[in-house]
Amino acid sequence: MIPNNTLFQPNDPAFLSDPYPVYAQLHQQSPIFYDEASDMWYFASHRDVDAILRDRRFGRSILHLLSREELDMPPENPAYEPFEKLGRHSMFDMEPPEHTRLRSLVHKAFTPRRIQAMQATIEAIANDLLDQLIPQGEMDVLADFAVPLSVTVISALLGIPDADRAQLRPWSNAIVKMYELGHTPQQAEAAIQASQEFADYLKDLARQRMADPQDDLITALAMIEEEGDRLTEDEMVSTCVLLLNAGHEATVNVIGNGLRTLFAHPDAFDQLKGDLALVDTAIEELMRFDTPLQLFKRWVLHDMEYQGIALKQGMRVGLLFGAANRDPHVFANPDALDLTRSPNPHISFGGGVHFCLGAPLARMELRSAYRALLGRCSTMQLQEEPRYHPTYVIRGLESLSVSI
Repeated sequence: MIPNNTLFQPNDPAFLSDPYPVYAQLHQQSPIFYDEASDMWYFASHRDVDAILRDRRFGRSILHLLSREELDMPPENPAYEPFEKLGRHSMFDMEPPEHTRLRSLVHKAFTPRRIQAMQATIEAIANDLLDQLIPQGEMDVLADFAVPLSVTVISALLGIPDADRAQLRPWSNAIVKMYELGHTPQQAEAAIQASQEFADYLKDLARQRMADPQDDLITALAMIEEEGDRLTEDEMVSTCVLLLNAGHEATVNVIGNGLRTLFAHPDAFDQLKGDLALVDTAIEELMRFDTPLQLFKRWVLHDMEYQGIALKQGMRVGLLFGAANRDPHVFANPDALDLTRSPNPHISFGGGVHFCLGAPLARMELRSAYRALLGRCSTMQLQEEPRYHPTYVIRGLESLSVSI
């Protein structure tokens, strides 16, 4: 453990392009470190990240314990209200018992049976996209396949009419930029507008479903009840936004990052194309190897000592998911790609009470995507070396151009 950081530079283009050599140094020198620029302690080891995710002394929110004034936070900017409102009513930013209540209600609608019923739909969507793309002889895997696949899947699940689906990706893109380590005033303005437009749209759609129920998730969320308790309209909206943002942003990047990884490891690529039975373990390894969400933060909810560090209530800590997934104490040869790796206790879906609600759907979608791509486009070739977006928290490519 070292008191100050000299390695972790999330604004450095070289680091953003490939943070994994730095993570290897952190594991050797300082898996726990303090970063003066962000005034935060960071944790890189799998043991610490996993433990903090499960430790109820840390939380996604702290405003149920301390006021903004007590935290030395400026008053809420009224202009940000549409964006802030999504967070206030989202299980993503709640702690028990509010989180427990909301997650229990959502689980009654977002059931394993509903997810399993999506299998044939997902496979059909993937193959329909490839039917259109293969005759062209080339595609951008992200823009032409991964994005429309993911948006169409979540739209079908929620019950978004076909004519409205083109709006979802721009809304999501604008909103998630607010979760990066820094954002511009222009990005904030776009996120606020997208939050308002998306919320208004979902409220109107939910009211339509209440009047004319359909077999979709929005209807189920709008009508679900448990011992007289129901989701409020704002909670329903925030849940749908969370499912879209978390569900498709990460899935798109696992497809893109994963294929880029396979192109960089041709022997592993040939192994997978030759045996599609490896797809399940390959997906887990690709999520581990190039993690789509690199950083999550937690509030320190109570004064405590953790690993010899005095942590005060109201501090924040950073959990480096990408580093934890390359921890040599947990993963043999962590910088090697092993499509048969088992067990594979990566933490790409988080842990504890905030473990990703949509993990089963994400795995199903990824399985169908990789099987369709590798089964029908096994001769694809990379047309140009892809570049990563210049962002840290959400790690993904700008494009992935291939010949088919």
